[in-house]
Amino acid sequence: MPDMNLAVPPAAAVESEGRALAGVDFSSAPRRGKPIVWAWGRWQRAGLLKLERFEENLSLAAFEASLRQPGPWLAALDLPFGLPRELVATLGWPTDWPGSMTHYAGLSRAQIAATFAAFCDARPVGAKFAHRACDGPAGSSPSMKWVNPPVAFMLHAGVPALRAAGVDMPGLQAGDTARVALEGYPGMVARSLIARRSYKSDTRAQQTPDRLIARKDLVDALEQGRWRGLRLKLTHAQRDELVADPQGDKLDAALCLLLAGWADTQAGYGMPADLDALEGWIVGADGHGADMPPPAKVTKKKR
Repeated sequence: MPDMNLAVPPAAAVESEGRALAGVDFSSAPRRGKPIVWAWGRWQRAGLLKLERFEENLSLAAFEASLRQPGPWLAALDLPFGLPRELVATLGWPTDWPGSMTHYAGLSRAQIAATFAAFCDARPVGAKFAHRACDGPAGSSPSMKWVNPPVAFMLHAGVPALRAAGVDMPGLQAGDTARVALEGYPGMVARSLIARRSYKSDTRAQQTPDRLIARKDLVDALEQGRWRGLRLKLTHAQRDELVADPQGDKLDAALCLLLAGWADTQAGYGMPADLDALEGWIVGADGHGADMPPPAKVTKKKR
């Protein structure tokens, strides 16, 4: 695995100053009450990422249309791009990424749930799910999980749209290099900043003052650059908008925007050299940001 720096020194070079950056909070069933949210931004200077605007998709067709927006842009999306190798091999599915994704797209959600439930039922307690290599360092749910959260259905809905739009998915699918899509996970960033405090809920009864305070603390941390030295620049209105959203959709999109910014400063987008081309990888999942903050002392690179 390559050396992944834990902060962005002031002299860090941005790969493409003219490239737009985006973070995407994905929904497998987008609608007015739960849209797919894009947070678009650009570098203002090295280490300072400005949030410019939000965009919402109310359907998967609208999401695919957004993916077809001309580049150059780089986006980190909150949905899994691949399944665990152990799961795919056990089920006898194609073990190449295009083949596995084509097979997976051909299944109904009911078939997916039944297949994965049978897989889990045949395994011992404590090891029901298969995991990807990136799940541990990212602290993410297994991409085969079909409930709480239903990330398996997010993969089922999102990856076909990414493939059809012809975006470049480094390590998985060659496409239009002016439109780059990476897998992100906002929870990894959030936990490194506010630990395991819950900051959002789709259930009205659980949209509590404690979660509101957690969102305020999380936004403070983003503005202060407490995640790997990257600062998110917000207007007062944007700050209020992020804090006021009890579902956390816009905040998760902003967290993914920060991940896109980090990837934009890394050689090869910060992906490991031994990336499993079947499973894919979560941007920034190097073990520094799942359950602990980065080290306080960072050695800056010389010019």
